[in-house]
Amino acid sequence: MELPPEFLTLYSRLDRQGPGTPEDVLWALGRLGLSGELRVCDAGCGTGADTVTLARALPEAQVVGIDAVPAFIEAGQARLGDLPNASLQVGDMAELEGPYDLIWSAGAIYFLGVTEGLQAWRGALAPGGVVAFSQGVFLGDDEPQAVRDFWIAEPALPDREGLRAQVAEAGFEVLDTRLLIGAPWQAYYEGLTREIAALRDDATPAMTAVLDACAQEVALWRQAPERIAYELVLARPD
Repeated sequence: MELPPEFLTLYSRLDRQGPGTPEDVLWALGRLGLSGELRVCDAGCGTGADTVTLARALPEAQVVGIDAVPAFIEAGQARLGDLPNASLQVGDMAELEGPYDLIWSAGAIYFLGVTEGLQAWRGALAPGGVVAFSQGVFLGDDEPQAVRDFWIAEPALPDREGLRAQVAEAGFEVLDTRLLIGAPWQAYYEGLTREIAALRDDATPAMTAVLDACAQEVALWRQAPERIAYELVLARPD
């Protein structure tokens, strides 16, 4: 999928390209009990926010962030200056080679599909390797219109039970989950809102359209912040 240059200009300025916090990464590493000389891949790493957290939390590991967007990799390189165990590279996350003890993917697996992504990554896992990924979910019951509008571009968005079914269909078992609601989204949207404002004055019509669309996304989230969620899933092959 080719992204508009205006979108890349905006999102390359962000610390991260979707909801999440370092605490989410640390939670996953703690639940999985990971440490030592591991090989770790941050699949769909964007500008490398989680790559940095992984490398700092796992100083003996080798951590590589992979993203298909060269502008994101270029923007992220400066963050890695003091981390000799981390690197970023342009690549296709559907074709990971490994072997990796952990494949981490924050909000990016939907580009492949949950089942398809996990199946593609199975062969890139070392024996005993695990995948940690976050994916948008409906929380169930009657969703407010703002929630339905927020996810309108993802008509196949699962609920939490449906997400587990997608993991099982890929031949993986769920080890644990964590809902990402509120703070991870607020931190992301605060950064996005700042960059929208910074680009407004000199924006071309094409850039203005991108900024308006992103501002509308933020506005929809603010209408139902307690109902718009990612689920962070820890999974391993059966």
